[in-house]
Amino acid sequence: MYAFVNKILLFPYYLVLAIRNRWFDKGILHSSSFDIPIISIGNITVGGTGKTPHTEMFVKEYLKKGKVGVISLGYGRKGRGLKIVDEYDKASTVGDEPLQIKRKFPQATVIVSKNRCAAVKKMMELPQEKRPDVIILDDGFQYRKLKPSKSVLLIPYNRPVFKDFLLPFGRLRDIPSQIKRADTVIFTKCPSYLNEWDREKIIEANRVGRHHKTSFTTIEYCQPLPVFSDFGNNRFIYSQEAILITGIADNTQIKMHVLSIYREAHFLSYPDHHKFTKSDVRQIVSLAEAHPRAVLLTTEKDAQRFVFETTIPKVIRERLFYIPIETAFLEGVNEDIF
Repeated sequence: MYAFVNKILLFPYYLVLAIRNRWFDKGILHSSSFDIPIISIGNITVGGTGKTPHTEMFVKEYLKKGKVGVISLGYGRKGRGLKIVDEYDKASTVGDEPLQIKRKFPQATVIVSKNRCAAVKKMMELPQEKRPDVIILDDGFQYRKLKPSKSVLLIPYNRPVFKDFLLPFGRLRDIPSQIKRADTVIFTKCPSYLNEWDREKIIEANRVGRHHKTSFTTIEYCQPLPVFSDFGNNRFIYSQEAILITGIADNTQIKMHVLSIYREAHFLSYPDHHKFTKSDVRQIVSLAEAHPRAVLLTTEKDAQRFVFETTIPKVIRERLFYIPIETAFLEGVNEDIF
């Protein structure tokens, strides 16, 4: 009954999406192509699919072969228009995810813009020594005004898209059947081992065609690093107690990771892309003072918003660390994906 009601209520939204996609398929709405390889990385399920770490994985791989550009919407930033990201920018100006990518790969050209086509043109106008050989389009699956050379779709292994609903009743931002537009499907956030039967079941549940290239990735957590490099006191990493502060779409896995390492853990959870206010900082300080031996942990994305926050006292700065993450293929590096 619940599913039936949802379908009735969401039918107008479904119809709009279906017509829009159909018009792009038929050429009624125009998609621009460019004379440069463009790799689109996106999703159908909103939030928590691992776009940023997978974008970083592609950036890292293509940097081995030449110059790389990254185009992002820069979600949550105050600024408007097109901007080339500098590693010393603030997250409030360019967005936390583009800033994270730029800081991790300073040799890459990162542009934030709502108009991705304009961003591609800007990159192609750069001097030869800076002009990218390939462009990674972060969160580009629904941006149909630009036709990529390759489309990579990310799906969490445990959230089959055909068993979900469109927003706001579910977590889908597009019609599940649009999987057909992807060249490659990567099932993300998998456990460290999935047997062949499990993989086939996941592929079947998402109705992925045999013509698609498919792969499975998992998250690997790295050694915590200080958010404030001049203040970080590494001895706190080895505490038996932790306070995890997150402002991401899905913090389930990182909470489990922290619980597997620390005897006692406390959690402060905020919405995705949350801008930490003075009130939030006071809440963090209060919890830290109540647990003076606890290490303060956060995500690498959240760290981009903390690092320029001037209201954070020194006593917190020395205890605040972020946990870097990387993605790894379950079957080893899959060169066909790139």
